[in-house]
Amino acid sequence: MMQNDSERSTTGPTLHRGLGLWMAIAVVIGNTIGSGIFVKPGRIAADAGSFPLIMTIWLVGAALCVMGGFCLAELSSMHPQAGGLYVYLREAYGKWMAFLFGWQEFLFARPASTGALAVVCVASITRASGIELPMTASVPIAIAIVMALAIVNICGVVWGGRMQAATTVIKCAMVVTIALSPVVFSWLGTFQFESGRFFETVTPEKEGLPAQAAAVLLAVMWAFNGWEGVVPVAEEVKNPSKNLPLALIGGIGLLGLLYVAANASYYAVVPIEEMVRPENREHVAEILVAKFFGSIGGVLMSIGIVISTLGTINSNLLTSPRVTYAMGRDGLLPERFGRLHNKFRTPVAAILTQAILAGVLVIVSACLIQYYSYFKNNTIFDLLTDCIVFAASIFYALAVAAVVILRRTQPNQERPFRTPGYPWIPAIYLIVYSWFIYSIFIGKPVEALIGCVLILLGLPFFWFRKRTS
Repeated sequence: MMQNDSERSTTGPTLHRGLGLWMAIAVVIGNTIGSGIFVKPGRIAADAGSFPLIMTIWLVGAALCVMGGFCLAELSSMHPQAGGLYVYLREAYGKWMAFLFGWQEFLFARPASTGALAVVCVASITRASGIELPMTASVPIAIAIVMALAIVNICGVVWGGRMQAATTVIKCAMVVTIALSPVVFSWLGTFQFESGRFFETVTPEKEGLPAQAAAVLLAVMWAFNGWEGVVPVAEEVKNPSKNLPLALIGGIGLLGLLYVAANASYYAVVPIEEMVRPENREHVAEILVAKFFGSIGGVLMSIGIVISTLGTINSNLLTSPRVTYAMGRDGLLPERFGRLHNKFRTPVAAILTQAILAGVLVIVSACLIQYYSYFKNNTIFDLLTDCIVFAASIFYALAVAAVVILRRTQPNQERPFRTPGYPWIPAIYLIVYSWFIYSIFIGKPVEALIGCVLILLGLPFFWFRKRTS
């Protein structure tokens, strides 16, 4: 049965406010640094073929996330509840739009992200160990990794948060190592900068500047995907009106600096012709580290990518089930999703369901690649991530627009944080994102249509729940 906000049950266990500021920042960074900064640079180089263009798009992507962070900081300070974007879309557009966001988050966006990261995790394990695994073996291992981390998060938000903090430290150390290695080894006299490397080019695989820019931004936004990851756990953050804005802006700002510095290092050390070779495209980070630390450095970087992806899988299982929990609490999904475990005080049904769906999507993607010619040139990782970014971008844009809508419909609502540069910040964000969404649709129509269909499949389910309530 659907419930009004005022009708939510206040009996039973409640979410535990156990996340402080630094743990909240760790969620932002840990939810974002996963595989993109390590796995996507070669693909980006092949699509665009020019460092100045690529770096410009990285800066644009970072700026977009900062602007989005300002807007979500205002929204989260107004409504510090579990569910994040689901809550803001509900307040601005009504339950049907909030349901569509939660539906795609529940059905495929986060499960697909979780599955894609698990596949990269297994690939990095095999690269570090030197053991080649067929798809029939790597898929079950990826699913087992997801289920193990689901159990960690079922045991409590503090356990999940502690793992997040630990893996975030390692992730940051990896990106810092990539960013600073050329500088340190230059000071030691064992590496010499060649400025000409920044102006080396290869023939881009994408034709025309708009197509190149859109392809790079698609990969960049995957690398930044999850920057809003702390807002779904707002109900578990201490002093949320202060700590949520600080965590969002601080986390995104640090990410932007790390990513830009890491990309500068990639192009300073690895020739672009070497990056774009098909066998190297997903391993530029290992190549860079191996150039400074030898083969053992490449192995250690592969191990680091394993830890990084584990941390982001953990973050997905920490944050996204809170959206499903909020929907169950509102009556938009079956009631069991809105319940907490009496002992662990975590949404067990939501966590387990996301883990199971992640496994299903990995299997489905593997079958599409194996049996359908359109997808044969894709990896499981690329297929899942391209669909995710398109669908997520639609709801990011709607959430930013919610700042404008709620300024008008809820003018008296307390706003401990206000978006600076309003209304220009949300306006610029929405203009750029509208072009971006259109470009993805034109460039990858099948993947975009899959995302649209999966989103719209939620409408009949919403209407059915509404009629039977």
